[in-house]
Amino acid sequence: MHKKLGGSFQHVADTGVDAMKNIPRASSLVENLNSRLRNYFFLRRQLGAPYLKLLQFLLNHRTFVRSQRPERVGKSPKQLMTGQSHPHWLELLGFTRFQLP
Repeated sequence: MHKKLGGSFQHVADTGVDAMKNIPRASSLVENLNSRLRNYFFLRRQLGAPYLKLLQFLLNHRTFVRSQRPERVGKSPKQLMTGQSHPHWLELLGFTRFQLP
């Protein structure tokens, strides 16, 4: 790899090391996620893959009501990852949201 990258190898290696330092390494993060998803999985055998796809869509597009990080409040995981806003998840599915006049 050093031969292919030449002089930029050190920069790439340093960037990789910095990225690894910023990745939280804790099984508690995985356990937290599993405990949140466990409530949905009891139906997967009866409803199958379409249910899991709908669940994935819901969890990726539902906005955070509260968070320890203020910049996440009112945004969905998709908005945080892409930096772009999107309509309400019900509208993305083709439904019309009820709105007061």
